Amino acid sequence: MLSTNPEEEDTADQNDDDDVLDDDEYEDEDEISVPDPLSLWNKGMFHFNDKFYFWILKPVTKTYKAVVPELARIGVSNFFTNLTTPIRLANCILQGKWQSAHAEIDRFLLNSIFGILGFGNPAKRYPRLKPSEEDLGQTLGAYGIGEGMYIVWPFLGPSTLRDSVGLLGDSFLNPISYVEPIEAAIGIYGYRIVNDTSFRLGDYESLKEAAIDPYEALRDAYIQHRKSKVEE
Repeated sequence: MLSTNPEEEDTADQNDDDDVLDDDEYEDEDEISVPDPLSLWNKGMFHFNDKFYFWILKPVTKTYKAVVPELARIGVSNFFTNLTTPIRLANCILQGKWQSAHAEIDRFLLNSIFGILGFGNPAKRYPRLKPSEEDLGQTLGAYGIGEGMYIVWPFLGPSTLRDSVGLLGDSFLNPISYVEPIEAAIGIYGYRIVNDTSFRLGDYESLKEAAIDPYEALRDAYIQHRKSKVEE
C-alpha cells in the first residue's frame, strides 16, 4: 500500500539513506589497506629508488637493450627463470599445489635438457608447464599471515613485512645466493634486474605520469597485485 503521509515517506527515505551509508561503510571495511607507519622512511626510499631508476638503471638498460638482441635477452630471462625453479617448486609444495609442483619439475627437466641449461624454452609449447610464479610471501599469505605493514626497500622497491620475510626465506633456495665472492652474486642479481627491466621500459613512467600521487599509486598497485596473487 502506498503511504500518503509525508512524514512516513521522509522516514522511508531516511531509512534508504541509512542503508546506502551502511553499504558504503561495509564496502570500505572490506577494502582494508596495509598500514603504512613508516611512511616517512618509505617516501624517502621511494624518491631514492625513483632517482636511481632515472639516473642509473634506465640509461644502463637502454644501452643494454640497444646492444643486446632481443633473442639473447629472452634467453637470459629463460635461464634465470629455470635457475630459480627451486623457489617456485618449494612454495607450490608448501601450498599443496601438487599439479603446479609437478609442472615445475617437468618444465625444469625439459628446459634444462632440451633448452640448453634453460636458455631455450621448449616447455612454452605446453600451456600446463607455464611457471607458477609462487614465492614464500604468497605461501605465508595462503596460511593466513597478514601483510604486517608496507615498507619500501632501497633498490628492491615496494614490499610488506610479510613479503620481506618471504624474500629472505626464498634467498636460501636461490642458487645465486651461494655464488662467491658476494660481489659476484650481487653483480649477477644486478644483471638480472637490467635484463628484466629491458622488457618493461616505460611501464614505470606510464604509472607515474597517470598518477596524482605516484607514491600512493605504486603502493596501492603493489598491494593489490600481491593480494590477487595470494588469492589465486
